[in-house]
Amino acid sequence: MIKYIAYCRKSTDEPDRQILSIEAQVAELEEFAAKENLKIVSFVTESKTAKEPGREKFAQVLEMIENGEAAGIISWHPDRLARNSIDGGKIIYLLDTKKILDLKFPSFWFENTPQGKFMLSIAFGQSKYYVDNLSENVKRGNRQKLRRGEWPNQATFGYLNINKKIEVDKKRAKYVQKAFQLFATGGYGYADIRKFFNQNKIFNKSGHELHLDKVKRILTDPFYYGVMKFCGELYEGKHPALISKKLFDRCQEVVKLKSRKVKNNKHLFDFLGLVKCGECGSAITAEKHTKYYKRTNRTIEYVYYRCSKKKGACSQKYIDKKEIEKQLKKIVLRASLPPHAAKKFLEWANRDAKQEKEKSVGIVSTYQLQFKEAEEKTNRLLEGYLDKIISPEDYQKKKNELVETKSLLNSKIKEISQNGAEWLEPFQEFVNSALSAHKIARAKNSCHDLSIMAKTVCSNFFLLNRRLSASFKKGGFDALSAEAGAKSATSQPPSSLYWLTVLRSNLSNYITSDLILQLNILKEHLGIKSFQSKSFK
Repeated sequence: MIKYIAYCRKSTDEPDRQILSIEAQVAELEEFAAKENLKIVSFVTESKTAKEPGREKFAQVLEMIENGEAAGIISWHPDRLARNSIDGGKIIYLLDTKKILDLKFPSFWFENTPQGKFMLSIAFGQSKYYVDNLSENVKRGNRQKLRRGEWPNQATFGYLNINKKIEVDKKRAKYVQKAFQLFATGGYGYADIRKFFNQNKIFNKSGHELHLDKVKRILTDPFYYGVMKFCGELYEGKHPALISKKLFDRCQEVVKLKSRKVKNNKHLFDFLGLVKCGECGSAITAEKHTKYYKRTNRTIEYVYYRCSKKKGACSQKYIDKKEIEKQLKKIVLRASLPPHAAKKFLEWANRDAKQEKEKSVGIVSTYQLQFKEAEEKTNRLLEGYLDKIISPEDYQKKKNELVETKSLLNSKIKEISQNGAEWLEPFQEFVNSALSAHKIARAKNSCHDLSIMAKTVCSNFFLLNRRLSASFKKGGFDALSAEAGAKSATSQPPSSLYWLTVLRSNLSNYITSDLILQLNILKEHLGIKSFQSKSFK
């Protein structure tokens, strides 16, 4: 009497709900075996797809057949045994070599004859065709969705799937935008951005902290400026963009410069990697010490920073974390704007931008014409690809270039239509950064934010004889610092008027005589007497 192994399988990702569950298959096979008077020596169940070889339980069944523990297999249908040519071929081969003497299926007739094996081969082929056809249908559906500007997968971090649409995740989106802005400065690594997310309790969907690889994927994903990358090909998306392409491109330049692997310090010292020794040029490292006070029965932690002496002997002594924090706050405060001044500057900027918006019709028309030309090129490129004039590789490469060009033009059109001037965005970024610097420098327990802001306004931090020095970045913060330093000797507040002279070099079209008049009004409001209009000449 032939001994049979009963094999039951149902993949967890199998779309066909008509296929019996494993429990139902077991019950059906037991009933079938009793009816046909078949001897089952073992039941083997498996929850894994059969479209690819490598199933452990299926391999166990074949091994038992090879060892002579059984000579037959019972299963609900041939597609439970194989949906790929390799596993199907193994079954046919074992039948040819008489290792398998019989196969039984409640839903399929089989006889161990040439005709029976031929029919079995057709059944295996149909199973493989079903998988291949299903896969192709899914790919075709995905491509069609992408052409319509729809994302076929789960929403990217910072977005949500709502009613089959991609919507902005209001909780996470603003932090994603800020992460791009911070990273674009070049002063922050992936570990810094990861720490920024964690400090603000922005976690993944499962509630865990973001991994460094996830942070890198976020910062290199074109999805955030409105372009979808799928299987190496770019598509224009209909979802709302969180950032501009210009900001994304700046981030990609920073990515190229990040050649060394970022290491995550287990203590996450806030100022680690920020400062170098002013004597020998080595990096400043940090140490944590604890001290027990017997009288009060408490233990206090202290953090000290010192020269790592990686470049040789150095005479510099350690410095307490609180002292570095104190000096950093003074530095950051010198490159800051108080709220009342920042508010006035933004009001004037928005007013001037509104006026320029009315004059920007010609610029928008030019960009729209260029966008139309790019669309026509895309259509001609597709025709060339369909006529087999262009290879698939060249088509994908040139199509990606055109998609990026259209995205950049669309971003410019949107920016000018909304703001009326290209200078407004960098102006707002500068003022908001200076305002944030003012808040952070006056806040308590803000070492992490203080470190990030210090990198925003300064570079080249050196520690010498326990005194911290830095170079203020050009284009705004250096001039803020110079004015603040000039006024500190007389204990007068920094001149708000001087704070905007820095914009003349980068935003000369913004500094108008009307604006200077408004600044003089602010001077009177602040009670500042030592302003000379020649500063704006």
